[in-house]
Amino acid sequence: MRLAFRIGYWGDEFFGSQVQPEVRTVEGDVAEVCRRLGLFDDPREARFSFAGRTDRGVHAAGQVCAFTTAEPERAVAALRYELPADIWTTGWAEVDDWFSPRKEATARTYRYFFDEHPGDTALMDLAAEAFLGEHDFTLLSRRSERNPVRRVHAARVFDEDDFCVFEVTAESFLWNMVRCMASALAAVGRGDENPGWIEEILRGEGERRLPAAPSGGLILADVAYPFPFTPLPPSPKAERALIRREREFTLKKRVSATLHGLSLDLPGEEQVDDELRDLP
Repeated sequence: MRLAFRIGYWGDEFFGSQVQPEVRTVEGDVAEVCRRLGLFDDPREARFSFAGRTDRGVHAAGQVCAFTTAEPERAVAALRYELPADIWTTGWAEVDDWFSPRKEATARTYRYFFDEHPGDTALMDLAAEAFLGEHDFTLLSRRSERNPVRRVHAARVFDEDDFCVFEVTAESFLWNMVRCMASALAAVGRGDENPGWIEEILRGEGERRLPAAPSGGLILADVAYPFPFTPLPPSPKAERALIRREREFTLKKRVSATLHGLSLDLPGEEQVDDELRDLP
């Protein structure tokens, strides 16, 4: 039987999703757990594959992997508990024997969180409209593909809590395409470029490819298929790890804000100088 699993992962500790020799990857960890559980012996024979690749440091909430196994019940029952704490399951589905998570995906959605707010969110959202439709993204990707044309279904920029977020949906993406799009939008938000500049880039009028924004803010949010997934919540181990990570970042934010506030409350240079003059 062939199964598809929707998985999430925290990308900081991985050298990307695709298997590489002698380094930790998401595919490598998932395949090793499957072998240990006896779900398959050879990933190639099981046609073990992912919906797409993510670079080092990129996170996912809706990545999809698929494999063929003679132990489907064990896969559904045990896989979620055996995965490491920074990889978790969110759903599963029985699929056709020919199913390919990459080829059968109808759309992919990414979210990019800017580490520093670029500035004008409304202007960035307006500029993002230029991405809609079919365009040549040669200057907004890392390298040339046989076909650099991609169709973008939706693109928007909005504020969420303290962060500026870029969300984009397309049938497929080029290497570093989303991060280059984010870099272009940030230039508009800072006022370095006007919204029409992005249209010029898409017409190929730029002098060079844009640099990619940092990977740490990028999340593969969803990969869409013409069938539903049965919910499969993260294991308690993964839940605890996610909660712990949230608390760590909340603590760092609180400590940083407190240090900043206390620093502002310190006496100014002139007051300190006056106090020093009174010392014996």
